[in-house]
Amino acid sequence: MKKNNRMLKLKGVLALSLAACMAVASTACVKHGAAATSTVSTASGELKQLVIAEPVHLIGYLPLYLAQREGYFKEQGLDVKVIQATGGAHVTAVVSGDAWGVIGGVDSNALANKNNSDPIVAFSNVVNRANVYLVARKGLAPKSDSMADLKTFLQGKKIVAGRHGGSPNLLTRYLMIKAGLNPDKDATLLEPADASTVVAMLQNGGGDIGNGAEPQISEGISKGVWGEPFYKFPDMGDFSYSVIGTKKSTIQKDPKTVQAFTNAMIKALKTVQSNKKLAAKDLKLEFPTMTDDALQASLDRAYADKLWSPDGTISEKAVQNDMDVLITTGIYTGSYSYNTLVDMQFVKKANAK
Repeated sequence: MKKNNRMLKLKGVLALSLAACMAVASTACVKHGAAATSTVSTASGELKQLVIAEPVHLIGYLPLYLAQREGYFKEQGLDVKVIQATGGAHVTAVVSGDAWGVIGGVDSNALANKNNSDPIVAFSNVVNRANVYLVARKGLAPKSDSMADLKTFLQGKKIVAGRHGGSPNLLTRYLMIKAGLNPDKDATLLEPADASTVVAMLQNGGGDIGNGAEPQISEGISKGVWGEPFYKFPDMGDFSYSVIGTKKSTIQKDPKTVQAFTNAMIKALKTVQSNKKLAAKDLKLEFPTMTDDALQASLDRAYADKLWSPDGTISEKAVQNDMDVLITTGIYTGSYSYNTLVDMQFVKKANAK
């Protein structure tokens, strides 16, 4: 049942609402516009059901999946469902009230919050690095990762860049701008909506360069489509790439649930760091088609690049780096405030235990 929930593709807010109702069929379906929560009777008592929308199923979200599989949410009285909402619908699902929370970048929340009287606020970190890598079709590679060599290499190439406005796309545009290129004139940016297309497109000659993360990187390597990434955005340092967010009104009206969710996430983040064997087990359950070699390579990359936040803290530097990409690419104009985008009270309480 859990796997089916995650594979639901959303065609709009109404579709997401119906999908959430199907996912909790044993309960009364919530009406459109209300928070996607209800309670169910289980052997262990009453659990509050929450729906979290994810933009894509990624290895980077392992702490969230681990908290589900290892019962950390259940310990906190919660039953958390994760559903996949592609094309940017993961954020709008929360704005509409069809999902309780979202995992995604602070930048995505900032965009959704414009002209929104009930903004999405991030309350726990998950992925604290820009989890995007650039890969080149076999036989192509820059001389080095210096800006001068990258400028020469990227110019004129066909780049499978991902959905316009999505983080992988924005980071690719950001790098080109930093290298002195115009993303809309000096290369051909192919912008499919689904990140999973990058392997097939480069394999079939549909692109020279692609961006992505695990498990796509290991998949491309195992199929001989590309070698190791030639550029790593995680090297940018602290970056609020994937945080857990919910409406400001939810935080104000139901802080107990937000705290419970945060407690489970902090435990999961610490477990991922301290128990790599358990992390590998749950990763295999989430991505059963991955080979053991690809799974280990994915974990090795995540640990080497310090992908996951150690304690759930979202630093001001992480938000600054994230928003700098948004502003430099011209997607976001105007000012922003860390204190309106982030609320760390729950992380501080969880870590104080």
